[in-house]
Parts: sequence; C-alpha cells; structure tokens
Amino acid sequence: MEDEKDFLPQEKDYRSLKAFRKAECIYDVTYYFAHRFLAVGDRTIDQMVQAARSGKQNLAEGNIDGVTSKEMELKLTNVNRASLHELLLDYEDYLRVRGLEQWSFDDPRCQQTRAFCKAHLDSAVYREKIKERSDETIANIAITLIHQCDVLIRGLIEWQKRNFLENGGIKEEMYRARMDWMKRNGGWNGRNGGRNGHDGHDGQNGQNGRNNGQNG
Repeated sequence: MEDEKDFLPQEKDYRSLKAFRKAECIYDVTYYFAHRFLAVGDRTIDQMVQAARSGKQNLAEGNIDGVTSKEMELKLTNVNRASLHELLLDYEDYLRVRGLEQWSFDDPRCQQTRAFCKAHLDSAVYREKIKERSDETIANIAITLIHQCDVLIRGLIEWQKRNFLENGGIKEEMYRARMDWMKRNGGWNGRNGGRNGHDGHDGQNGQNGRNNGQNG
C-alpha cells in the first residue's frame, strides 16, 4: 500500500497553501466590496466576484489535478494568477474613475496594510475588519492582498516547474513505479519462469497421454 501511495499521492492539501488562504481572503473581501459599494444590476459585481472565485477555485483544482497531470496543474495555477490580475484592474478602475486614491508603495497606509496582510491569512479577520472601512480603504486592502498573493503564486509556479523537471509527469512516474514493482516481484524473468514451468508441465502431461494411447 505504501508503494501505491507514492505512485499517486492523495494527501495533497490545497487548504494549507498560503496562496490559497490568501486567495480566500481576497474572495471574501471582494464579495463584500462588490455587493456593498456597486449599484444593484451593475455587471461589474458578477465579474469581480467571479474573478475572485476563479482565483481561488483554480488553485484548488490545479493542486488536486496535479496528482495525475503536471501540465494541468501548471495551467490552472497560471489561470488563477490571470484571474487575480483581472480583479486587480477592476479595483484600480474603481478608484480611478471615482477620483479616489490608490495608495503608493511608500505611503504609510500602504506600508501598514502590507504588514497586516502579510501577518494574517484568516479570512474571518478581514470580514470583520472591513465592516468599519471606506470603499477606498477596502479597495486598497484588496489590491495589497492581490499583489501579495501574486508573489506566492509565482513562487508556486516556479516550484511546480522545478518539480516537473526533477520528477517528470505521470507517465514517467508510472514507468518508475512499474519498474520498481517488477524488481521486487522477480520482474519479467519471474513471470516467464512461471509460464515456462506451466507450459512444461502441460507438455509432459500431453506427451504421457499420447504414449498411453499408443500403448493401448
């Protein structure tokens, strides 16, 4: 059973990934923001929520699909990153067209927000905190979270690429597992030996039968 576990590891837990937990925070903040500050019927509500959802769901799906497809894992992780960049533009557009401020990198508010977001990965913390904040502040919090999540995802993609180069894909894993199994179980020689022994036994019985028939 241990060999089967190594062959197709099922213990991957996307919920433990910092990128996933950060993406979940982004989704919760976005869901609140879109429904709180955008007018009912505005198509941007669905677009922002769906982009945030894709940024979370594709990370989970890619992590699970990676058990059997490294290509799909990389593809979905990059789709996750693209979705979050789409969401980033929506937040930047919101601030720009309403004459609100997007905090610069060296703005003390941005520095404080970066430190807070770096230290907190629990989405419940953000759901509680944003109730007291303005739309400008929440948008800047979301932008900070997206930038931090993007860094984590880029690191994850590099790890996935390196893992593929070092270990290969599912076909190579299947081949290695098959070769290991054969070595432990006598390989082809063991199978052929069993087949030859079986054939020899049947052949001898057949020859004895023919001899008995002739003698009779």
